[in-house]
Amino acid sequence: MTEKFMTSSPDLNRYGQGTGAKRSRRPVYLDFLPPCNYACPAGEDIQGWLALAQEGQYEAAWQRLIENNPMPSIHGRVCYHPCESACNRNQTDSTVSIHAVERFLGDMALERGWKPRFDAKPSGRRILIVGGGPSGLSAAYHLTRLGHTVEIREAGPVAGGMIHFGIPAYRMPRAELAAEIARIEAMGVRITLNHRVEDVLAAKREGRFDAVFIAVGAHISKKIDIPARDAGKMLDAVSFLREAKGEEPIRLGRRVAIYGGGNTAMDAARTARRLGAEEAMIIYRRDRDNMPAHEFEADEAIEEGVKIKWLRTIKEIDQTTFKVEVMELDEEGRPRPTGEIETLEADALILAVGQDTDTGFLRQVPGIEFQRDGTVVVGDNMMSGHEGIFAGGDMVPSERSVTIAVGHGKKAARHIDAYLRGGVYMKEERHPIVGHEKLHLWYNTSAPKREQQQLPLAERSSFDEIMQGLSEAEALFETRRCLSCGNCFECDGCYGSCPEGAVIKLGRGRRYRYNYDLCTGCAVCYEQCPCHAIEMVQESGAGGYGR
Repeated sequence: MTEKFMTSSPDLNRYGQGTGAKRSRRPVYLDFLPPCNYACPAGEDIQGWLALAQEGQYEAAWQRLIENNPMPSIHGRVCYHPCESACNRNQTDSTVSIHAVERFLGDMALERGWKPRFDAKPSGRRILIVGGGPSGLSAAYHLTRLGHTVEIREAGPVAGGMIHFGIPAYRMPRAELAAEIARIEAMGVRITLNHRVEDVLAAKREGRFDAVFIAVGAHISKKIDIPARDAGKMLDAVSFLREAKGEEPIRLGRRVAIYGGGNTAMDAARTARRLGAEEAMIIYRRDRDNMPAHEFEADEAIEEGVKIKWLRTIKEIDQTTFKVEVMELDEEGRPRPTGEIETLEADALILAVGQDTDTGFLRQVPGIEFQRDGTVVVGDNMMSGHEGIFAGGDMVPSERSVTIAVGHGKKAARHIDAYLRGGVYMKEERHPIVGHEKLHLWYNTSAPKREQQQLPLAERSSFDEIMQGLSEAEALFETRRCLSCGNCFECDGCYGSCPEGAVIKLGRGRRYRYNYDLCTGCAVCYEQCPCHAIEMVQESGAGGYGR
């Protein structure tokens, strides 16, 4: 039955409550989409697993979480949690610390040895995945859950991609990273290391694979042309971060300059400090408001003593001397030169101006198309122009983050599964999103979030993890701060407020139903529902608003 929704309580009050000789509106229980779920690039049912964790059902919460994201211990640390930016609690006090609870569940799963529960009949189909980073690992995990046999071929000595090589250990400890990858292997995924695929079609044919998913990431630093009379020590940020904890120490000197304003630049500067540089200085051509790095990344870098020269661009290098030009922003926020020159000194320069993807090995594959930056063009089903070859992660046109890459892997797995079964994957239609303006928060919601403890500044000379996890009591507190936006959590507000006794309780976990023979359409239940799980809809054939 098609229902026409009223949009908000002001409209409801304006047009009356629907009572009278003939009821013009009736309440209905509905499920809406919470904004946190909508904002998650990995498509997690955040509200669903938070609710289970709230009841102390930690393993069930973890199982619900990993239906969409196989690596919660990793994501609880490195995801930039857009879910929290979207959280409706931002409008009342502060966001639910979703990432911290995700990490709590992920770490508990590793400590207790929980295994993913799934039941899939073997399909007999084989899929090759090129690249063992977050997107490839995600695709392998989801394809395995769907019953397929998967092999990952990784060019490097370890799996993990840029999580391992691009994110320092003080943000992503290697033990938890290795453990979550090992769990994917234990499901039956074969990971072949130090195996660079040069000819995809030959590998597909020789391995008798039915489909290929390519996720080689973006591991090549962008080139930049800086005039140099006699260049000193110069490194690219990706290589620097990759080698930072190697057996051979990197000798940087006393002063290090980092050119760039993204998260990689912040990581490179903080890593340089940990490797002994007395001074780490970031040079960036825009101002702080226009930097690509996340705000907290810059805050933490500055907190650790990193200096940032905003609105500066390097014009010339002569050994350890840098000539930089002062920039200014035009009306559209673009930097333009002022002609003012400054001189800076540094023993080494680390270039952190972005990364490219190495997709040259795919140029020989018929049908595959490329963007100007070398990224591979794919359709909505993640398939390239060559049938049976799919691609995702940083190597396709998209924003770049670990969570987006993991989301690509899941999406590709579903389309690959449908392709191999001769069908087309159709994504389920989502419910409408419920915004803060639709909530009726009649109870006191003041409950400031529990902040994660951090390693003291004085102890940040090593690569020990900075951000600490929540205790069980803190994690439970955070789960209970969730407002359950758009979905009934059985608060009994409707049941207790109905003057006609028209709301019937169905028992724990089964919610409620209406006895419409008693309901007058007064909308008191609607106004008392704090999470907007009730809508007032127009009665069929009734006049007034909504027709």
